[in-house]
This record gives sequence, C-alpha cells and structure tokens, in this order.
Amino acid sequence: MPGKMMRKENLPTKTCAACGRPFAWRKKWARDWDNVRFCSDRCRGQKAGKGPGKG
Repeated sequence: MPGKMMRKENLPTKTCAACGRPFAWRKKWARDWDNVRFCSDRCRGQKAGKGPGKG
C-alpha cells in the first residue's frame, strides 16, 4: 500500500469560490474533484459573490 500514499505537498489545490482561500484535495472529494468549488459547508452556503456581511 505505500505506493498509493500521496505527500501533502504533492496534492492538487484549488481556490474557494466564496472566500478565495486555497484548499487541497481530500480523499472524500476523489470522485467529484472536478466539481468541487468551495472549501467548506459554510462557504457553500454563502455562495460566490456574497462574501461576509454582504447578504
């Protein structure tokens, strides 16, 4: 199994559409990584463009 392990620095990253913070790939997103846009449930609830205190 050691051949399947990825180092943290080698994980792909994206920028959150709501808060703009970078976030790294997680195993639970493996099947949907292309569709993942938000770093957390909180950001998904805010959606893009609203930002803190704008809605």
